[in-house]
Amino acid sequence: MTEAHQLPEPPVERDATQTALDALLVASRTLVAVSAQSIATVLDEVDLVQFRILVVVASRGPCSLGGVAEAVGLHVSTASRTCDRLVAMGLLDRAASANDRRNLELTLTPGGEALVGRALRARRAALEPVLGKLTARQQRRLTTALRDFAEAAGEPSDRALWAMGWTTEAEPNDQEA
Repeated sequence: MTEAHQLPEPPVERDATQTALDALLVASRTLVAVSAQSIATVLDEVDLVQFRILVVVASRGPCSLGGVAEAVGLHVSTASRTCDRLVAMGLLDRAASANDRRNLELTLTPGGEALVGRALRARRAALEPVLGKLTARQQRRLTTALRDFAEAAGEPSDRALWAMGWTTEAEPNDQEA
């Protein structure tokens, strides 16, 4: 039989993993866009690195300069200069540690808390109407699916979450201490 007379092969049925991967990529674009837009609400006041530092401090509570530098992926001298600017802007406080007066602790000022809060409220405000378009059953299925996905993926490192401004939640161990 010549090529011209061959029957076309039936379309290959996509497997569930490929279909789920495609859906996940579309959803992740949406979530990244929402995250970027929420951070953009504060970029007239701080740059991205400054925002990342504020999120780390908001997440961990009082922390050392070295801890901030490590979490954000900066050299300590760069983190120090950036924190100095945040202190001058009234968004961050730098004081001697209550536990060890030789070390400095960084904490958010009320202005810093307000700035981080605005970005996170913008993120929630963008996602709420989307969830509102889903039925209660769809929301429950989504919640289950997202929890299952997060469990299968494993928890991203604290550094990854804080560096991208995705959390202000304290580490579970920090909450238990």
